[in-house]
Amino acid sequence: MRFLIISHTIHKEQGNLLYAYAPYVREMNIWLKHVNKVEIIAPKTLENVSEINLAYRHDNIYFNHIPTISFTSIKNTLKSLILIPKILFKIFKACENADHIHLRCPGNIGLLGCLVQIFFPKKIKTAKYAGNWNPDSKQPLSYRFQKWILSNTFFTKNMQVLVYGNWKNQTKNIKSFFTASYYDSEIEKPLERDYYNKLNFIFVGSLVKGKRPLLAIKIIELLKKEGKNVSFELFGDGVLKEKLQDYITINKLDDVITLKGNQKKEVIKKALKKAHFLILPSKSEGWPKAIAEAMFFGTIPIATKISCIPFMLDYGNRGILIEPNCDAATLTILKNLKTSNLKGMSKLASNWSQNYTLDVFETEVIKLLNK
Repeated sequence: MRFLIISHTIHKEQGNLLYAYAPYVREMNIWLKHVNKVEIIAPKTLENVSEINLAYRHDNIYFNHIPTISFTSIKNTLKSLILIPKILFKIFKACENADHIHLRCPGNIGLLGCLVQIFFPKKIKTAKYAGNWNPDSKQPLSYRFQKWILSNTFFTKNMQVLVYGNWKNQTKNIKSFFTASYYDSEIEKPLERDYYNKLNFIFVGSLVKGKRPLLAIKIIELLKKEGKNVSFELFGDGVLKEKLQDYITINKLDDVITLKGNQKKEVIKKALKKAHFLILPSKSEGWPKAIAEAMFFGTIPIATKISCIPFMLDYGNRGILIEPNCDAATLTILKNLKTSNLKGMSKLASNWSQNYTLDVFETEVIKLLNK
């Protein structure tokens, strides 16, 4: 089987290996275990491989790199419009040669792939929509357009669209799916936490506006002012790093809050095993791996009510759902610290998350490839 991946994910070449964002590659390597040939159409960068990158594992990969396109400014838009015809042609030729077309959405390249796949109604196809599939959520026009094409069984034939969460009134090609980070062999009984003394919070994700790391810091600051003995470690990097560090320093929070930067999987795994809470007040998510990974080890997630997160947290039984407001979120956390059975919540979280392992994921992937 010649398996084609069409993705907006930035790729890096080093030696004879091809690298990209680790959680994405870790997932794709499971798909690639069951195919003979792989072609990847995606943008390329000359930046060095970093801690958050991982190499593909396959002996027969052809990397068909394309330019990055964006519409964030007039200059970028004009440049992208010039590049699009060439990219469309590359995608079309690759689809002609493919036995299975796999789209990664949402994204600009995924959108082009959505359009090209229309011309290949007999090809076997899958699309992984890694964003928020909630029909009622406010999203950019390009995202809504991708969702419309993927859901439209007149234009999109012979495709299974993998989405996060269970949503009403979906077309027959929409399949509720999940993602995973750990194997069955990594399942262990979570550490029993003490919720009456020092509380350890962590954040795992990019330091960007969409993840709202500053809101998370301000919540911890308020908890401290309320007399709680807290610590907070933020794992990840991004454009807000300097601004966040300035806020921490100016408000004399260095003894409580630490920016840890990008770290390897094992370092984050160790932190998850001992933390009491993971806080992720995002604006938008698909299936947030940080939350599922925290729950796997009994760390209670604190998250906003977006996408499939309420489902993941069983509407407050497996975690704490907050509003994206500092005062309101802090009050909700304080209320749960006072009245909730946090040990029971931790156990429910781990019991649920440990059902979604990479072994189960691989079983489901094999079914998709054999359709």
